[in-house]
Amino acid sequence: MTKKLRGGYTTGACAAAGTMAALFFLQGNAVEHVSFRALDGTMLIIPVKRVYGKGDGAAEAEIVKFSGDDPDITNGVSVFTCVRQLPAGHGLVFRAGEGIGTVTKPGLSVPVGSPAINPGPRKLIRQVVEQMLGTKEPSVEITISIPDGRTLAKQTLNPVLGVEGGISVIGTTGVLRPMSEEGFKNSLVPQIDVAVAAGFRSLVFVPGKIGENLASVHGLPQEAMVQTSNFIGSLLDAAVERQVERVLLFGHIGKLVKVAAGNFYTHNRIADARLETMAAYAAAEGLPTEGVRQILAANTTEDALKVIDDAGLEQVYDRLAERASERSERHEFGKLCVGTVLLTLAGRVLGMDENARKIGGDFHWNIESSLRG
Repeated sequence: MTKKLRGGYTTGACAAAGTMAALFFLQGNAVEHVSFRALDGTMLIIPVKRVYGKGDGAAEAEIVKFSGDDPDITNGVSVFTCVRQLPAGHGLVFRAGEGIGTVTKPGLSVPVGSPAINPGPRKLIRQVVEQMLGTKEPSVEITISIPDGRTLAKQTLNPVLGVEGGISVIGTTGVLRPMSEEGFKNSLVPQIDVAVAAGFRSLVFVPGKIGENLASVHGLPQEAMVQTSNFIGSLLDAAVERQVERVLLFGHIGKLVKVAAGNFYTHNRIADARLETMAAYAAAEGLPTEGVRQILAANTTEDALKVIDDAGLEQVYDRLAERASERSERHEFGKLCVGTVLLTLAGRVLGMDENARKIGGDFHWNIESSLRG
């Protein structure tokens, strides 16, 4: 029997709940929980840990984030929302308190210089404020704080996206459902938006930290890098939608050799033709049958590399890089130029194609001197 996963509520919903609890307090009412409709119509009932006065006509509420069965890094953290009523005409003002980041790069859903409070939470909070005050033109200052936010932000893409000083207040509707693949893919796309807003039309796709670190070592700009995780195909799609012209795939052969086989979702439980692909291309370059068997019997791609190297067939790596680029361009119906660089875990450059040389050269990289070094 399949276990039904529990849902929860977003940091944005916590801030909306805190806003409602603080307004109740300012109206002379103590509450242990609040209830309101999320932006998708779901009724949320959220416990209030505490509410207290802050002086000068302000009140602050503490809400503890509950993520259900979603592996959310903010689960269990306290979200503090301070509400202060302003003179008429000031409108709804959002402030970043302790642990909330500030946007420093264009391309995100809120302007540079603004608190990293996304449009969904802003809309949900406005909905709550208008409901509580009975007006479509409230004048209220909302300051959101997550004291653990500065530390938690290091586990997110915020440093890459240009959100500095803490975490973002996120959530589309306010309802948190256990993370889907679609949700994770969507969370990666803003990297492309930020890079495009910075003026880049050529991007560097790195599957993870290994590729990112090595790309930096070889002089590729951090601002043009996009972490794809296992969703290379989806990120290529997003790049085309945003009129990106060229993409350099830069990473470990164990991940990118899957792309050479036409697998664009590279999770090992879904697509794992690494050894078979390497064996086939090595055989096509003249590897004897015994060597093919050794590759197929290898535990890892790193083990398989020794078989290819011992046979003096390093050209296999260039062929695999060419094929990964060809399959990627075909995946996007020729709307994108793609180059590929294959690496080992230790950072050895195994091979690349001509597209990679052109894209990397335009970035003024320093990789050619280390090729097969």
